[in-house]
Amino acid sequence: MNQPDLGALYSHHVSVLRQRADEALARGGFDHLVIPSGTQHYQAFDDRDYPYAVNPNFKAWLPLTKLPNSWLVYTPGQRPTLIFFQPFDYWHVVPDAPNGWWVEHFNIEIIRSAEQALALLPKDPARCAILGEPQSTLGGFVPNNPEPVLHYLDWQRGYKTPYEIALMRQAQRLGVRGHRAAEAAFRAGASEFDIHMAYCSAVGQDANELPYGNIIGLNEHAAVLHYTDLGRTAPNPLRSFLIDAGASAYGYASDITRTYAAAGHDEFQAMIQAVDAAQQQMAAGVRAGVDYKQLHVDAHLSLMGILKDFGVLKVSPEAALATGVSAAFFPHGLGHLIGLQVHDVAGFAASDRGGRIERPQGHRYLRLTRVLEPGMVVTIEPGVYFIDMLLDEVKQAGNGGSIDWSRVDFFRPYGGIRIEDEVLCTDGDADNLTRPAFAAAG
Repeated sequence: MNQPDLGALYSHHVSVLRQRADEALARGGFDHLVIPSGTQHYQAFDDRDYPYAVNPNFKAWLPLTKLPNSWLVYTPGQRPTLIFFQPFDYWHVVPDAPNGWWVEHFNIEIIRSAEQALALLPKDPARCAILGEPQSTLGGFVPNNPEPVLHYLDWQRGYKTPYEIALMRQAQRLGVRGHRAAEAAFRAGASEFDIHMAYCSAVGQDANELPYGNIIGLNEHAAVLHYTDLGRTAPNPLRSFLIDAGASAYGYASDITRTYAAAGHDEFQAMIQAVDAAQQQMAAGVRAGVDYKQLHVDAHLSLMGILKDFGVLKVSPEAALATGVSAAFFPHGLGHLIGLQVHDVAGFAASDRGGRIERPQGHRYLRLTRVLEPGMVVTIEPGVYFIDMLLDEVKQAGNGGSIDWSRVDFFRPYGGIRIEDEVLCTDGDADNLTRPAFAAAG
């Protein structure tokens, strides 16, 4: 596979960011955009720091994710400036001198202490839109996060540049490499912890570099939506495996989920295949002009049809949706925007000037309510689970007759099923970023 020329794509990307910043600053009435990379946070009563996480607005401009105490400064009509923190330090690794395909687009100023940035920042903080968290304050430069600026920039982040798409494809390939290793470890009888380690080794990223904590659940643990406890002993018997895990590429995330049945568990395997087929149809439905809320509601009907076919539901999919029974089996949203953050910003935004599009009633965990447009990348992650707490609520609501409880008892030991791909909305057919990566991996 020919790799894209990131240097050429990045040149266009920076041009787009400058245009967006020009408009955002004009809307907010500011002269300068100032973005701190973020600082290290320290644990209470200790000198140990939490894992550093770069400001996503900073890494939108620069492929640098391990550079605390640095700053990006942009003034319309001028070349952006990077204030690059490269301390004298023998306790920690010092960042290498700036290099690579991005450096030609910036004026770069090296500082040896965090305070030296003050002399290089704009003279009047009041004329600056400063995007960051409160801990990034330096002198008079206090992050103000002006709403007109953030509303516009967050909205625009929904439309990925070719550079961003290239990096997201790279993150897919890395994640799929880990998923293949994780499946092999599961087939070999490994514990959740050992599967996690196999994943990290295959990806080449540790837990602090991954975009989110790996969700690795065997058997009943697959019914815990964000199961991250990582048992050290494999269960016996081994029935099922759910893995929700991604990778990072220059700050861009992948978010992939697969579910597997152990050998000999044919009926659960058949249910996995049914959910997988339904998921691919949902992914193909990512089209310009489609309301994501409707995709989510349609996913409920599709999944409830599967449960009806497998004898779990005794009522129609429509009845299960109307009574809230479907939410007991599919309690989360169909997906979300993804990019610089796993759950990327502006999923509820009504426009680039703010406002909010509310979730459909009864679907409080949906993370995306917008109409899809070309350039958006979304996840499509339908799931079916057997969660006692939610099923008990069905009984308490008087809807227990909608369910064949003997079939629930059969499937409960498997936990649940979730299948997740990332899909690019285009002017035409949906572009599934995940499936080709699996196909290429063999």
